[in-house]
Amino acid sequence: MEPTVVIVAVAALVTALATGLGALPFALVRRPARSWIGASNAVAAGFMLAASVALVLEGRSYGLVQVAAGALIGAVGIAVARRLLAGRDDHAVGSLRGADARRAITIVAVMTAHSFAEGVAVGVSFGGGESLGIFIALAIAVHNIPEGLAISLVLVPRGASVRQAAAWSVVSSLPQPLMAVPAFLFVEWFDPLLPYGLGFAAGAMTWLLAAELIPDARAELRGRVAVAWLAAAFAVMMLVQAVLPR
Repeated sequence: MEPTVVIVAVAALVTALATGLGALPFALVRRPARSWIGASNAVAAGFMLAASVALVLEGRSYGLVQVAAGALIGAVGIAVARRLLAGRDDHAVGSLRGADARRAITIVAVMTAHSFAEGVAVGVSFGGGESLGIFIALAIAVHNIPEGLAISLVLVPRGASVRQAAAWSVVSSLPQPLMAVPAFLFVEWFDPLLPYGLGFAAGAMTWLLAAELIPDARAELRGRVAVAWLAAAFAVMMLVQAVLPR
C-alpha cells in the first residue's frame, strides 16, 4: 500500500505524543526535593550527549561536512538565544519564574530544534514506502520517550508539575508532524537538508549540556558524583540506541 499524507501525519503525531510519556516516572514522586536538581541535570546531560552522538552517527552517511556545519550553526544559534534570554528576568513557564524559566525555555527550544530533524526523517522515510516509514516512525517514537524524560528531569525538580512537563515535552516534538508531511511530499528537496538538521540538533544539545546542565549539576553535587550520574545515563541511552533499530 502506498503511503498517504494522512498516514504520514498520523504516524508523525504519534511520535510527538510519545515524548510526553517521559514525564510518567515523576507521577510517582509528586514533590521532588531541590536536591534532585544536580542528579537530574547530570542524567539529562547524559541522555542528551548520547542523543547527540546518535545524531552524528546517523548523519555521517550523508556527509560529515554537512553534519559539522549544521552542528556549528546549532551551537551558535542556541548560544545567541541564551544570551538574549539572559538579559531578562521576567520569563515565566507555568509555575517557573526567572532563571528556572529561562532554563526551561532553553531546553524546550533545543529539543524542538531536534524535532525538526526527526520530522524530516519520518517524512523522507515514508518516501521509501509505507512499511519503511512506519518502522522508522515507531523507532523514533520509542526514542522520544527518554527525550521527554530529559525535559522532565529539568522541569519537575524546579517546580513544574508532571502535567506541565508532559505538555512541554509534547510541544517540543510538534515539529515532527509539521515537518513530516512536507518532507514526504517534497522528499527529493528535503533529503539533502537532513544532515544539516541532524547536525544542528546535535550541536544545540551539546552546547546546552556543556553550558547549562553540567555546570548546574556540579553546583549541587561533587564533581565525581555528577560525572557518575552523567556516565550512567549516557551508557543507558547508548545501550537503548544500540538495541533499538533505526
